Amino acid sequence: MPTSGRISPTTRATRRTDGGIRTVNSSSRRTLILNATYEPLGVVSDRRALILILNNRATMIEESGVTLHYSSGSMELPAVIRLHKFVKIPYRHTVPLSRRAIFARDGGRCVYCQGAATSIDHVLPRSKGGDHSWKNVVSACHRCNRIKADRTLRELGWRLRSLPREPIGPAWRILGTARAEERWVRYLAPFGVVGASA
Repeated sequence: MPTSGRISPTTRATRRTDGGIRTVNSSSRRTLILNATYEPLGVVSDRRALILILNNRATMIEESGVTLHYSSGSMELPAVIRLHKFVKIPYRHTVPLSRRAIFARDGGRCVYCQGAATSIDHVLPRSKGGDHSWKNVVSACHRCNRIKADRTLRELGWRLRSLPREPIGPAWRILGTARAEERWVRYLAPFGVVGASA
């Protein structure tokens, strides 16, 4: 293992697959970072995660399946790391409203027909005074979005199965801005996300 916080630019990362070993771009990979209490804090690059580990400020608690090769050896890249010391974070009142977060909140399903969601829709169209908020934006499939167009649910005779609302919980710091990796799910689920998919 490298002995300092410096990572050589000549390193390369590989992932073992059924078809053999392939090189992957480690600079584009991301690592979930947890507080000392296991509360999700955010997402950092693999490079930043390795620096935290090498400087003894964090511990890898979940491997990514990607191996980093350097001049004197190799090591697994982390999927999840946990800080050694507790970090106090300011309370954020609102979760950022994004397409990815809407899909995560609605389970990736169309709220009208339960098909696979491909777009977002304003329940009350913006042209009729609807706002761009958690209570008015939902995930929808292409077909339902096209049929609904600029009409209200009352005009169509449609009903929502549940009222859309702003999600709560620390996991939404991650799901509001980034796609959850499969290995992150069990660390996000206890903090406000059922199914933790994004």
